[in-house]
Amino acid sequence: MTDDTAPRDTATQDTATQGTTTQGTATFDLGPQTRVLARLAEGVGDARLADPTPCPDLAVRHLLGHLTGLAVAFRDAARKDLGATTDTAPESAVPDVGPAWREELTAALGELAEAWRDPGAWTGMTRAGGIDLPGEVAGAVVADELVIHGWDLARATGQDYEPDPAALQAAYGLLSAAAEESERDEGMFGPVVDVPAGAPLLERAVGLSGRDPGWTRPARP
Repeated sequence: MTDDTAPRDTATQDTATQGTTTQGTATFDLGPQTRVLARLAEGVGDARLADPTPCPDLAVRHLLGHLTGLAVAFRDAARKDLGATTDTAPESAVPDVGPAWREELTAALGELAEAWRDPGAWTGMTRAGGIDLPGEVAGAVVADELVIHGWDLARATGQDYEPDPAALQAAYGLLSAAAEESERDEGMFGPVVDVPAGAPLLERAVGLSGRDPGWTRPARP
């Protein structure tokens, strides 16, 4: 019996289609990026759960808890299954993980990717974090969350990181638009960190998210 909730890892899906819905909304497969995150999570040892991350006041365990929660919330947003998971603001509580966090995160990421493979997820209105927004915007927001928090997790745990190009492009587009619309040079998550125009796209996206691309985890005593 196959596990339909786990992130899938087939050549066909790694080159998953990008296209449009019947209403002309751009779509792309979140599966490659969720698989990147699942692999990063597998590389996190329990001894690292209390380590700091580039997210202020969030340890690795809290970041992993946030990723699990947002995967569930945006899965339900894609399905238009609105309720407690889509109505709760992310800052309402500090997320955490339980003993089975690896299995829970892997399952949630797989369900998230599958939900967003439905073209209907990208159309109409939905809700996430208690905010009503168009489906296509929600898709870009979750891509941004997966890309930037993937970088956070990789940096905090000393792992290599190469996000899915389609998800990275969507994240950069969302973050750059938010920065351009801001009157105080602030991005979606805080003041923009200046990054050279010729820097890699990931570094520019990280800077737009209010993070220093040069952040490294503190040395252990």
